[in-house]
Amino acid sequence: MSHERNTMTSATSAVWNNHVTAPGTPAGFTVRTTVPGNPDGVEVMLERWEPGSEEPPHSHPGDDMTVVVEGRMAIQFYRREAGALVPDGEPVVLARGDVGYVAAGRIHDAKYIEACKLVYVHDRAFGFEAAG
Repeated sequence: MSHERNTMTSATSAVWNNHVTAPGTPAGFTVRTTVPGNPDGVEVMLERWEPGSEEPPHSHPGDDMTVVVEGRMAIQFYRREAGALVPDGEPVVLARGDVGYVAAGRIHDAKYIEACKLVYVHDRAFGFEAAG
């Protein structure tokens, strides 16, 4: 997902940092393990969302990556202006097979247009901070 004020990719997201070689695995394979127990790890969630459900404006303490396995969703980014949240650009729609990135601290919401199954990866331990 690219957005004029949130241009993250697999090259720039912290989700892809701190990979290590796992003993006894084939050459070319590295892994980043999950939290807890690894301060440089990631937290991985398999999420299901019902159509019509939504998340209010919020942010996370680390970068996140969402892979849409099934369904369709929309992400709206926000910025603060005079203490109020205002939309920052048009909503970004993700469908089956799309990958979206959101930078740490970036305020956004999510609306689930269709029933969704997602793989969600968060840099280090997950956190949710309401922005309202």
